[in-house]
Amino acid sequence: MALTRVRLRRFTAFEELEVEFSPGINVFVGDNGTGKTHLMKVCYAACDASKSHITFDNKLIDVFLPSGRVLGRLIKRQQGSKRGAVEVFRDKRRLRASFSNLARAPTSPTITGATQWAEPPIKSVYIPPKEMLANAPGFRSLYGQRQIQFEAVYDDLLQWAFLPLPRGRIETQIKHLFPDLERALRGKVTVDNEEFFLRSGQGKIEFTLLAEGIRKLGLLWILLRNGTLQEGSVLFWDEPETNLNPKYFGVVIKVLLELQRMGVQIFFATHDYVILKELDLRRKSKDKVVFHSLHRQEETGDISCNSTDSFLEIDPNAISDTFDDLYDREVERSLGHLVQ
Repeated sequence: MALTRVRLRRFTAFEELEVEFSPGINVFVGDNGTGKTHLMKVCYAACDASKSHITFDNKLIDVFLPSGRVLGRLIKRQQGSKRGAVEVFRDKRRLRASFSNLARAPTSPTITGATQWAEPPIKSVYIPPKEMLANAPGFRSLYGQRQIQFEAVYDDLLQWAFLPLPRGRIETQIKHLFPDLERALRGKVTVDNEEFFLRSGQGKIEFTLLAEGIRKLGLLWILLRNGTLQEGSVLFWDEPETNLNPKYFGVVIKVLLELQRMGVQIFFATHDYVILKELDLRRKSKDKVVFHSLHRQEETGDISCNSTDSFLEIDPNAISDTFDDLYDREVERSLGHLVQ
């Protein structure tokens, strides 16, 4: 069951914000500091809180890491005592956490809707910009035994990456995606004693010796191959373009579109024109894609969101505006000698 909506009130950078989601692909664009990552982390925390091992407020702390693990520090910075709330919806189910900027004790927040929210639990994966597989050996045991300043998304991701391969054949619907990924990787991924390798015609190559972009493609291969990404699951990916050569963007977008067609809900944030254009050119009429443009209002400075299912109607679109400006300057330079 897909996430349908999020509502934030006085939370981190947001004063008031409500965003309706597509059951397919949701793309967040916007300037730095407009809350793209924060939106995805709130939704991811809600998904993970559908499992019995952790509460929504504790998961928010784990993924945001406020100083001293004080939940109240996630309230938008304003003078005086303020109260904020985050709400995530999937159809009629709602998970809500409300707390004040004075909230310090674990009992301070008010959580509502947790029982219904957990029926059924949501399988979700969050891929941060920094690749983690090269640092996997020993990380999970260290994270479990010591207080280290790493967001929970890194440990969570390794949990999925270490999942053994399922018995039986690969699902027919995604089987055709592996040749493209394996051509880009020039091999397949294996794991031995928590250490990841790329197995190719040259032998086994440690992930520490691979380019970070290749490791990122390797992670996608793993999550597909071990069955983590399947119908009903939710994928969050923060800046998939990071450290990845643009020639591989088409492969990534092809995989994401196919996952959406098989029932995976996807959220990703990007600053890259090629990623957006690959999605625009490769999508089909039945694909469910929505672009969410986050921006600050000139009058108040508050963050707002405009949503559209059309690439050409993204507004504002700082990415396209910047490329248009580059094109205009290039034309001006090329034609400059004609007007001298």
